[in-house]
Amino acid sequence: MPENRENWPTLVPHGSEFFSRVAAVFSLWDLDLVLIDWSETLAKRSGFNRQQPTRLGDIYPMLKAAPSADLVQLVIKNGTPQSLRIGVSTDNGYDLLLLPAKEGLAVIEIAVADRIESTPAHEQERALLLHQATHDALTGLPNRRQFSDQLGRFLPTGGGCGLALMQIDLDDFKPVNDTLGHGAGDIVLKLAAARIRSVLGTGETAFRLAGDEFAVIQTSHEQPAEAERLADALVGEFKKPFVVDGITVFVGASIGIAIAPRDGDEGEQLMKAADVALYAAKKEGRRRARTFDPSMLVVLEQRELLRRSLRVALQHGEFFLEYQPLVDRSRTVTGFEALLRWRHPRLGVIPPIAFIPMAEADGLMSEIGQWVLEQACREALSWPDHYTVAVNLSPAEFLTAGFTDRVSQTLDLIGLPAERLELEITETVLLERTINNLDTLNTLNVLGIQISLDDFGTEYSSLSYLKNFPFDNIKIDKYFVNDLLSDEKSRTIVRSVIALSHGLGMRVTAEGVETAEQAAWLLEEGCDRLQGHFLSPPMHVDHIRQFIAPRKGRRGNGGGGRDATGMAIGQGGAG
Repeated sequence: MPENRENWPTLVPHGSEFFSRVAAVFSLWDLDLVLIDWSETLAKRSGFNRQQPTRLGDIYPMLKAAPSADLVQLVIKNGTPQSLRIGVSTDNGYDLLLLPAKEGLAVIEIAVADRIESTPAHEQERALLLHQATHDALTGLPNRRQFSDQLGRFLPTGGGCGLALMQIDLDDFKPVNDTLGHGAGDIVLKLAAARIRSVLGTGETAFRLAGDEFAVIQTSHEQPAEAERLADALVGEFKKPFVVDGITVFVGASIGIAIAPRDGDEGEQLMKAADVALYAAKKEGRRRARTFDPSMLVVLEQRELLRRSLRVALQHGEFFLEYQPLVDRSRTVTGFEALLRWRHPRLGVIPPIAFIPMAEADGLMSEIGQWVLEQACREALSWPDHYTVAVNLSPAEFLTAGFTDRVSQTLDLIGLPAERLELEITETVLLERTINNLDTLNTLNVLGIQISLDDFGTEYSSLSYLKNFPFDNIKIDKYFVNDLLSDEKSRTIVRSVIALSHGLGMRVTAEGVETAEQAAWLLEEGCDRLQGHFLSPPMHVDHIRQFIAPRKGRRGNGGGGRDATGMAIGQGGAG
């Protein structure tokens, strides 16, 4: 919005029909006839409370009753501009120009003495240009510029009515854009804006800031209770599915709440507090609202410390790999999965779940992933020739241009046969770019590399991928293995995955095997490979040769490993 509101909008000559140059008395009202924008001229003259909802009848009492009230509704419903004369004297009379706006009604006062000649078309054009400058073209919501302006008008609160700022971020919106196209994404954004509007009441205004980011400003004496009530209502609205061209999609909402003056009494402070609360909502699982608490800053500061350290971890040699064995139906070790670890110089060993998402967000995974691939292949050269090494791929790494060429060059450089490398991808990878993904998988398959679909059944499982690409292996996530012996549903799902995979000519690996009973049940049902702490926890590369070395008295094929409840783990005869 223009910074100098006193001279906005200024009425200027327009052809042979023009207004004389005066400062306009301008106001913009929503569909409930609550004031949402105004010129300073109107504010000074009327003296209304900027922190309390102001209705059209408060400023213009003559518009509360018929026939003037009917004229207002006619403008809103039919979109036809109307002019209403207030007073008859050219000295103190003025005209009210009632103009349709996308979200309600625009009103401009023109003194009779100043008005020379005008047309409704001219007035409507001016109001339209004004609306376009202050509103988002796609959703019709007030835009970021108007958000900043309105927040600046409310702050500082001066100890008056409590103000809440809500930052709203849509969850799982990107997959809609990537899989259904930006046209579908635009439809979801329009529907999302409508849902936000549907729960707003007096003293609550929604804005679209950018992309899938929205905000709500709420004024109420009952804070933070009223803000938390509204935020819960918004989260609830987004639990309902969206239907786009007959396709059902689920897009949730995470919300961060900041309260003025408690969390800050100036715009930047309040926005930072709301953003920190939004991060906390997403960190706790998304699709929820969180109100700012100073303790959240401690978590954020720790996160930023990790982020700064992560950027130099590779150069400082802080990453290392651990390996967890994969055991087949004959109780023989067939290979190991490489698991990335980070030994922070001050914080100790940090698990991947704490830093991989951060590395992906900061664009570091391609470089880190290349190091993991090279290191795992190089260390696998010292194992028996028939052992495989499995390496996990992040979506960010898999989608990098030239990925297949880098894998091929790495194998050639190190000298590891392609058939000894197993690459594990998750279902999330397959959501990003369907055709390119299948081309990449097929290229890797031609090279002789084994491909595993990891965490099957926990994300966006699609049987079409199993039909269109011949995965070598399907991995059943530990989520289904944990309660295998106590939950019939888990047993049914695992049986189904095993049968489906075998029917398609694919092997099945179960992760997270923690007990002898789980291992026995899985083998009885036909699972091809097992992995988990019952067999062995992840180990440093230096311990692998000792783990697989033959030991006297071992049952099985003369291999090493762990024998528990009659389960011998061997190395398949490779000494």
